[in-house]
Amino acid sequence: QPFVRELGGAMHVFAHNGNLDRLALGRLAAPDDFHPVGETDSELAFCVLLERLRPLWREAAAEPVLAARRRVVAEFAVQLRALGPANFIYADGDALFAHGHRRTQADGNIRPPGLHVLCRSRDADTSSFDTQGLRIVPARAAGAQVLVASVPLTADAAWRPLPEGELLVFRAGRVEPLMP
Repeated sequence: QPFVRELGGAMHVFAHNGNLDRLALGRLAAPDDFHPVGETDSELAFCVLLERLRPLWREAAAEPVLAARRRVVAEFAVQLRALGPANFIYADGDALFAHGHRRTQADGNIRPPGLHVLCRSRDADTSSFDTQGLRIVPARAAGAQVLVASVPLTADAAWRPLPEGELLVFRAGRVEPLMP
């Protein structure tokens, strides 16, 4: 992981943290254009998601409307949660989707949170982000950074756990509000 495929002239990226019932996942929708190369539940889930997004990307003359993409990803997330822990991040070149569910916690029990999010404003925080094996230096231009991880990567940062079933959508490092 992450898995990468092209759809509608854009690169789509997917990573999943969890353990899904692969047979049940295969019954959700038989991939037509998108086929897993390997045997993982994560790659199969990505192929199923792309099949569902395909009509939006193939019918649009340009990038599909965000509300339509969010609706497809949200419906997919609901179905995925029924198959096991379903934390994922998905990016389509324009937006980043982060879905939190459950994960195996340090005590061995499976429960929320499955993902944590840290949003950093370039204007408010000009320090670099350093932790074991990861260093992120703020961009020179104004903007924001979003970090999504299974567990907080640092003890001192303001990581927010995603409640079970929450789907956040980010553009340019900022959370996109829900549209009616």
